[in-house]
Amino acid sequence: MTELNLGDIATESVLEASKNLDQMSALEIVELMNREELTVRQAVESAAAAVANVVDKVAVAFQGGHRLFYVGAGTSGRLGLLDASECPPTFGSPPEQVQGILAGGLAAFERAVEHAEDRPEDGARELRERGLTSDDVVVGISASGRTPYVLGALEEARRVGAFTAGVFCNSQAAMAPLCDQPVHLPTGAEVVTGSTRLKAGTATKLVLNQITTGAMIRSGRVLGNLMISLTPTCEKLVDRSLRILERAVGCTRDEAAEYLEQAGQSVPVAILLAQTDLSAEEARTHLKTEPLNQLLQRLRR
Repeated sequence: MTELNLGDIATESVLEASKNLDQMSALEIVELMNREELTVRQAVESAAAAVANVVDKVAVAFQGGHRLFYVGAGTSGRLGLLDASECPPTFGSPPEQVQGILAGGLAAFERAVEHAEDRPEDGARELRERGLTSDDVVVGISASGRTPYVLGALEEARRVGAFTAGVFCNSQAAMAPLCDQPVHLPTGAEVVTGSTRLKAGTATKLVLNQITTGAMIRSGRVLGNLMISLTPTCEKLVDRSLRILERAVGCTRDEAAEYLEQAGQSVPVAILLAQTDLSAEEARTHLKTEPLNQLLQRLRR
């Protein structure tokens, strides 16, 4: 493993503009942070082609019934867990399709687990225990680019033959050589020196949003820009499901409610009932092997 002098990497460097931070007013602090956040968009835009490649690889994995694993420690790992946890309610995806792996386990989400990130063997073991295969995708997340837990996971992924990507904020990242697709986000020094939950964390969150959202769209879980695969588990999501149906098929709210009931609360099935001659059972069968947008093009009345 390549050793890095932490004091020499960008996310640990000192921001000259914030050297008198403790003497600033609340407004001055907020305005400084706002100015510094402008670098986040630039960093994310500079990585667009790399992120798009990861999106395509993850979409292929999803289409084949395979999985995406995020692996990280601290803020990076928590962001991976957050993104993974939001996929099932947003896209109706199986909970196991996108998995966040955090050094120290779920307990570390609320409170840091000492030294958990320093054990590369734990990152590798976690992937082995989850049955990682060569058809899965592993995305390592580390602002410094040198977290041992993440490096161990990436080394295990490469041993298995899985596609690997890494999201990091330092140009000399030790994890870069372990990644089929490195994603470098040059966010620079933080307002509070070394606090990578700030700019680095914001940039990372944006990229993880892009990876899962893009892959879900590419694998057929969105129609137009409509969240058709959501699971209507509360009043807000039931209302959203009805509005999606109204827009997708041009029906009234009462008609949408009837289609949704006939479809067993599945929005894609309800759309097929409204726009094709399929029965609910036939619609469910077709949706197991073909995305809704393709089915509609082929079967629309």
